[in-house]
Amino acid sequence: MGIDSFCSLDGSDPFWDWNRTWQTHNPDLTPCFQNTVLVWIPCLLLWLFAPFYILYLKRNDRGYICMTHLNRAKTVIGFTLWLICWADVFYSFWERSLGATIAPVYLVSPTMLGVTMLLATFLIQYERRKGVQSSGVMLNFWLIAIVCATVTFRSKILHALNEPASVNVFKYTTFYIYYTMLLISLILACLSDQPPLFSQAVKDSNPCPELGASFLSRITFWWITGLMVTGYKRPLEEKDLWSLNTEDKSQRVVPQLVRRWDQECNKVKRPVDKTLYSPKRAARGEKKDGQPIEESEILLAKTLQKTGEPSLFCALCQTFGPYFLVSSLYKIIHDILMFVGPEILRLLIQFVNDSSAPTWHGYFYTTLLFVCTCVQTLILQKYFHVCFVTGMRLRTAIVGAVYRKALVITNAARRTSTVGEIVNLMSVDAQRFMDLITYINMIWSAPLQVILALYFLWQNLGPSVLAGVAVMVLMVPVNAVIAMKTKTYQVAQMKSKDNRIKLMNEVLNGIKVLKLYAWELAFKDKVSAIRESELRVLKKTAYLGAVSTFTWVCAPFLVALSTFAVYVLMDEHNILDAQKAFVSLALFNILRFPLNMLPMVISSMVQASVSMKRLRVFLSHEELDEDNVERPAITACEIVDGAFSWSKDDSPTLKRINVRIPEGALVAVVGHVGSGKSSLLSALLGEMQKQEGSVSIKGSVAYVPQQAWIQNTTLKDNILFGRDAKDSWYQKVVEACALLPDLEILPGGDLTEIGEKGVNLSGGQKQRVSVARAIYCNCAVYLLDDPLSAVDAHVGKHIFEKVIGPQGLLQGRTRVLVTHGLSFLPQADLILVMVDGEITEMGSYTELLGRQGAFAEFLHTYTNTEQEEVEESVGACSISVSCRQSQISLNAAGTGKTPEKTEPSDVAAAKKAKSTEAARLTEADKANTGRVKLSVFWEYTKAIGLPLSIFSFFLFFCHHLSSLGSNYWLSLWTDDPVINNTQPNREMRLGVYGALGLTQGIAVFCYSVAVSVGGILASRYLHQTMLYNVLRSPMSFFERTPSGNLVNRFAKETDTIDSVIPSIIKMFMGSMFNVLGSCAVILIATPLVAIIIPPLGLLYFFVQRFYVASSRQLKRLESVSRSPVYTHFNETLLGTSVIRAFGEQQRFIRESDGRVDHNQKAYFPSIVANRWLAVRLEFVGNCIVAFAALFAVMARDSLSPGIMGLSISYALQVTTSLNWLVRMSSELETNIVAVERVKEYGDTEKEAEWRLEHSTLPAGWPTTGHIEIRNFGLRYREDLELAISDISVNIEGGEKVGIVGRTGAGKSSLTLGFFRIIEAAQGEICVDAVNIAELGLHELRSRITIIPQDPVLFSGSLRMNLDPFDGYTDEEVWRALELAHLKNFVSGLPDKLNHECSEGGENLSLGQRQLVCLARALLRKTKILVLDEATAAVDLQTDNLIQSTIRTQFEDCTVLTIAHRLNTIMDYTRVLVLDKGQMAEFDSPSNLTAKKGIFYKMAKDSGLV
Repeated sequence: MGIDSFCSLDGSDPFWDWNRTWQTHNPDLTPCFQNTVLVWIPCLLLWLFAPFYILYLKRNDRGYICMTHLNRAKTVIGFTLWLICWADVFYSFWERSLGATIAPVYLVSPTMLGVTMLLATFLIQYERRKGVQSSGVMLNFWLIAIVCATVTFRSKILHALNEPASVNVFKYTTFYIYYTMLLISLILACLSDQPPLFSQAVKDSNPCPELGASFLSRITFWWITGLMVTGYKRPLEEKDLWSLNTEDKSQRVVPQLVRRWDQECNKVKRPVDKTLYSPKRAARGEKKDGQPIEESEILLAKTLQKTGEPSLFCALCQTFGPYFLVSSLYKIIHDILMFVGPEILRLLIQFVNDSSAPTWHGYFYTTLLFVCTCVQTLILQKYFHVCFVTGMRLRTAIVGAVYRKALVITNAARRTSTVGEIVNLMSVDAQRFMDLITYINMIWSAPLQVILALYFLWQNLGPSVLAGVAVMVLMVPVNAVIAMKTKTYQVAQMKSKDNRIKLMNEVLNGIKVLKLYAWELAFKDKVSAIRESELRVLKKTAYLGAVSTFTWVCAPFLVALSTFAVYVLMDEHNILDAQKAFVSLALFNILRFPLNMLPMVISSMVQASVSMKRLRVFLSHEELDEDNVERPAITACEIVDGAFSWSKDDSPTLKRINVRIPEGALVAVVGHVGSGKSSLLSALLGEMQKQEGSVSIKGSVAYVPQQAWIQNTTLKDNILFGRDAKDSWYQKVVEACALLPDLEILPGGDLTEIGEKGVNLSGGQKQRVSVARAIYCNCAVYLLDDPLSAVDAHVGKHIFEKVIGPQGLLQGRTRVLVTHGLSFLPQADLILVMVDGEITEMGSYTELLGRQGAFAEFLHTYTNTEQEEVEESVGACSISVSCRQSQISLNAAGTGKTPEKTEPSDVAAAKKAKSTEAARLTEADKANTGRVKLSVFWEYTKAIGLPLSIFSFFLFFCHHLSSLGSNYWLSLWTDDPVINNTQPNREMRLGVYGALGLTQGIAVFCYSVAVSVGGILASRYLHQTMLYNVLRSPMSFFERTPSGNLVNRFAKETDTIDSVIPSIIKMFMGSMFNVLGSCAVILIATPLVAIIIPPLGLLYFFVQRFYVASSRQLKRLESVSRSPVYTHFNETLLGTSVIRAFGEQQRFIRESDGRVDHNQKAYFPSIVANRWLAVRLEFVGNCIVAFAALFAVMARDSLSPGIMGLSISYALQVTTSLNWLVRMSSELETNIVAVERVKEYGDTEKEAEWRLEHSTLPAGWPTTGHIEIRNFGLRYREDLELAISDISVNIEGGEKVGIVGRTGAGKSSLTLGFFRIIEAAQGEICVDAVNIAELGLHELRSRITIIPQDPVLFSGSLRMNLDPFDGYTDEEVWRALELAHLKNFVSGLPDKLNHECSEGGENLSLGQRQLVCLARALLRKTKILVLDEATAAVDLQTDNLIQSTIRTQFEDCTVLTIAHRLNTIMDYTRVLVLDKGQMAEFDSPSNLTAKKGIFYKMAKDSGLV
C-alpha cells in the first residue's frame, strides 16, 4: 500500500504536488501531507526524546513540587487534547459503521496523536514530581505541534472559504478546539512553576533566579534583567548579588577535583618492597653460657615510588568533562546553522535574477533567514554560557586545590617557590584555564567549519577553490612559527614578571628599612631593570603579533583573490556573476573565523599547558608526613634517636636528639644563635623531615613562633583564633599577657583591626598577642619559641610569672620554652643546652651548675647578680606594665594620648567613644562607581603620545576604506555585461581588485605595529610613574594600604596595561569600522533601510548603555573581591606552621573557600550579563539582515544582483561585528580602569623631596655628631594628640646616650622623628648646627645610620644586602663582616659574598640577620648611630659581641641606643628617660641610680642595682 492510497483509497489525494505548493502565487500543502507528516513530526520527536528525558530527570531530582493551579491547568488541557483525538477516532469508526469508506490515515493519525498527548500529560506530572519548574522539552514539543497545526489551520480556512459545501463540521470543530488547546498549552509551558519543597532557593535570602526561571527566560537570559535594571538605576552593591548556585560553590567543586587528582597520583605510585634489617636484643631467654641470644628481625617496608608524572589534565577532564560535553553539542548545531546564511543568499540572488518567480518566495527566504539567524544566536549564547560556567568552576577548583596543597607541603618544597609564584598560580594560571575553556572546542569545530565551507565553495566555483586552499595551507606554518616564538617570549616574560613581583613584594614588606637607609633609588633601579627586560620581550611579541595580524586579516582577501583569479583565467567562458562571487565571499567570511581562531586557540593552549605544568609541579610537591609525630604518646613529648633535616636531601640539622619531657614540666632550651633551638621545636611539630628516630606528642599543641604571625583581623579574633568566645577566660588571658594597657590605647579596644603582618602593633605587642592566642586555646603542650625576646624586661618578667612560670596560667601544662633570658632558668624543671644541632647537656638548673660544663660557663659570663630581689619588683612590675605605644601603634587610628590618671567615669565614657570607625586601619580596595571618565582615556592617549595615536587612527581608516573599495569593485565586476559568454575587461578588473587588497595589507601591518608600540610606551611610562610615586609615599601610606592592593597594581593592573589594552584597542577599532562600513553599504544598496537603521541604532545604543552600567560595576565588585582571596592566601603562606600546629587547617580552608565564592558571586552575574547583551544585540543584527533582505526583495526590479549580493553579504557580517563592538567597548571600559587605578597613587600625599636642588650641605657632614633637640614634638596623624612633646636635649659629639622608658613612652617615636619618617609637629632637631628639617630626606638619612628593630633582608646576594649601591670594595665589605662576627660564617658558605639570601632572609637565623644589619652599619660608618632595640632577638653572647663591636668601632661617634636590656647601657655617658612622651630624667647612669627615680626602678626590676 503506497502512501497515496494510505491517504485516500482511490488515490485522489496525492502526497505531494509541486504545482500546488511551489510554482503558484498562493501555495498550499496537500491534505495527505497535512494528515501524515505534519501530525507525525511532533509525535515522533516527543517519543524519541522521552526515554532520555525521563532518565535525566531520574538522575537530577530537585525535590517535589506541590500541585499548583498552573499544573492542574496543564494536566486538564493534556487530557482534553487526548479526548479530542479519541473523539476523532471514534467519529471515523462511526462513519465507517454507516458504510462510508474511510482511508486508514484518519484512524492511524488521531490514534497516534492521542497516545502522544497521554505521554505529554504523564511527562507534565513526572516533571512536577522531580521538581522541574519549567520544561524546555515540553515547550519545544508544543511549539512544533502548533507550527505544524498552523499550516493545516490556514489550509482548512481557505478550503472552507473556497468550497463551503464539502466541509465536515464535526472534524472542523474538533480541529479548531484542538488548535485552541495547543495554543493555551504553549502559553502555559512558557510559565514557570513554584520552587520545589525544601529547595535551596526557599532558604536563601537572595537566591539566583536562574533555577526558577522559565525555559524562554533561560534561553534569552531574561532572568537577569531585574539585576540589570537595578544596576541601571543605581550602582550595584554587594547586597544586590545573588547567592551562588550549589553546584558552583567551592565546597562542591573543589573536593571533586582533589579526589580525582589523588586518584591520578595514586595511579603513578607503585609500591616497591624495601628490606630493612634491624638487630634486636631478646629480652628473655639466654643461652647456657649466659649470653643473650641475638635475634634479628627483618622488616619488609612497603614504600611508594613514582613511576611517572600524574596527569592534571585527566583529573580536570574527569571533573569537568561531562558538563562541558553539552557545550560541544550546542557547538555542532551552531556550526551547521552557520552555512544556512550563504545558501539563502544564493537563493535570494537567484530570485532577483529570475523575474518569473512568485513574490512570496522572496518573503519566504527572508523569513527563513531571520528564523535561522535567531536560532543560531540562542544556541551560540547557550554554548558560551556553559563554557563560562565551566571556566568559573575550573578556577574555583584550582584555587581551592592550590590553597589546600599550600597548607600541607614540606618546608623544602615551600622554599622552591616564593610566595609571589604561588600567588601567581592562583591568579594568573587559574585565569589562563578560564580563558582557554571558552575556545577549546574550536580545536575540532574549526576544522569542521573549514571542511563544510570548502564543500560549499567547491559546489560554487569548482576546482579553482584549491588555489584558495593552498594559500590557507601556506599560512598555517607561518602562524605556527609565530605561535612557537610567542610561547618562548611568553615564558621569558612570565619569568621577568615573577621576579619583578617578588622584588616588589619585598620592597613593600621592607619599605621602612628602605626609607631608614635611603635605599629607595637602588631598589627602584633594580625593579626598573627587570621591567625593561620585560618590555623588551613585550616589544618582540608585539612585532610578531603585527605579522600574525597581517597574515590573518589579509588571508581571506588573498584566498578570494587567488580563487577568483584562477577561476576567471582558467577558462574564458567562466563568468564571475553575482551569485558565484558573493556566495563565495560569504563563505570566505565564514572561513575567516575558524582560521583566525585556530592560532589563538593554539597559543591559548600553549599558555595553558605552561600553566598546567606549573600547577602540576606545585600539586605534586612532597607533603608533610602525618606520621612525623606519633600522637597517642606515653609521655608529653618524646624524641628517640632523632635526626632531622629541612629537606630529604640535606644533611641533618639536628642529630642524635634524645629527649623525654614529662607531663606538666617547664623545659627551657638555651644555646647560642643558630644552635638549632627553633629547629627542635619544628621537629616536635612535625615540620622537619624526620630522617631517623621517632617523635611523639600527647594531646593538643599550641605554638608561639619566634616572629609573631598576626592576621589581618581584629585583635580579639587574633586571640580567639577560631575558638568560641569565653569572656571570663578571655579577660584572664589578656590580663596575663599584659595586653590591658594596650587595649586602652588602641582606638577600637580589642575590636581594632590589625593591619597586614600586624603593622600597627609594635614588636612586643605582636609577640604578646601571639602568646595570648596560644594560651586562649587551652592546649596540653605549649611550644614557645623565645616569645619574651621582643618585650621589655619588666613585661617579660610579668608574662613569665603570670603565664609561663610555675604559678602562671599554664601551670600543670607541658611547656617547652626557648629563651635567652637567664633569670627564668632557675624556675625551669629541665634545661636543654644546645650546641650545633645537638643537645649537649640536660638537667635541672642546680644539676647543670654543679657539672661545671658548657652551661655553667655560659651562665657565669652573663650574670651580674645571681639572686634577684624578687619581692619588691613583682609588685612594681604588675602595676608598671604601662601603656605600650611604641613605633607605629597609633599611626593610623584613634587617640595617641597616653592615658593620664583618669577617673573611672572618664574611662567608661572614653571606652564608649571608641568608635568602630577608629578601629578600622587598612583601607579595602574601593570600587569606583559610575562611568569611566574620559580623562582616563585622555591620560592613556597622552601616555602613548598624540602623534602616534592620530597616525594609528588614520591607518585604521585607510584599511577599512580600501576593504570597502575592493568589495564594491567586485560588485561592479559581477554586473559587467556578458558578451559571447565572456566578460571583456576582466584583467583590468582583477588588477584593480588586487591593488586594493595590497593597500589593505600594508595598512593593517602598520597600524598593528603602531598600536602595539604605543601600548608599550604607555605601559613603560605608567609603571615608572607609579613605582616612583609609591616609593615617594610616606610610611603612613604603607600602613594604611594593604600590600595586597599594591601588589595587585603592580601585577594584575600592569599586566592588563601591558598586554590586554593594546589588543582590545585593535579589536575595538576594527569592529567599529566594520559596523560603520556595513551600514554604509546597506544604505547605498537599499536606501529604504534608512527608515530602520536609526530606531535599531537607538535600541542598540540603549541596550549597550544599559548593559555597561551593570557590567562595569560587576567587574569592579569582582576585582575588589579578588584582592581578599590573595591577601588571605599570602597571610596563610606566612603562617602555615602556626595553622598546622593549632590544627586549624579546616577553618582556614573554609575561610578561603568563602572568599573565592564571594568573588565568584560577582563574576557569575557578569558572565550572564554578557550573554544577556549578546542575545539582545545579535537580535538587532538579525533584524538588520532581515530588513536588508526584505527591502531588496521589495525593490527587486530596480536592483542589480551585484549590489544586492554586496548588501546582504555585508549584512550577514554585521551581527558578528556588532557583537564584537559592544564586547570590546565594554572590555575597553572595564580594562581601562587599570589605568585609572595605576594613576591613583599619583595623587596621594608624598614625603619631602629626597634631594634638594641647591644643597648647601658640606661634604663630610655630620663631622662631629653634635645633636641638639629643641622642644621637639610629633604626632602620628593630623587629628591626634602629640605622641612626644617638649623634648629638649643637647648631646655632644661622640657621646653615648641610652634612651629608656616604659613601653609606649615614645622611645621609637623619637627615632622616627630623627629620621623624619614622621615630620616634627613642634620644635626642631639640629645636627652639627644644621636643622634637619631643611635637608633632602636622602641627604639626611644616608648620613646617619640605624640598626633597626626588625632585621630585614632582601632576596639577592649577601653583598647586595650590605651595599646595594655597590659603593664599597670587597675588602671593606669583608672587614665589616669580620667586625660583625660574621666572617667565619660567610667564608664557610659555598658562594661567600654572593650567597643568595632567600625571601625575607629566611635562610639565616634571626640572630644572624641582626648581625648582617650590624655589618651594614659598620660599612656606612657615619658619625651618628641609632640602635633601636637592636639586640632583642639575639642571645646574650651575641649581644655582648655586638655591644663590644659598637664600643670599639663607634668610639668617636655619637651613639643613641633604645634599650630593653639596661645592662647594655649602664656604661653610657648619659641616659635619657622618657615617660608618657616627655623627658623625665637625663643624666649619667650613676647619678640617675642615686636619684632613685624612674630609672632606678627599672634598673631594680632588671636586677642591676
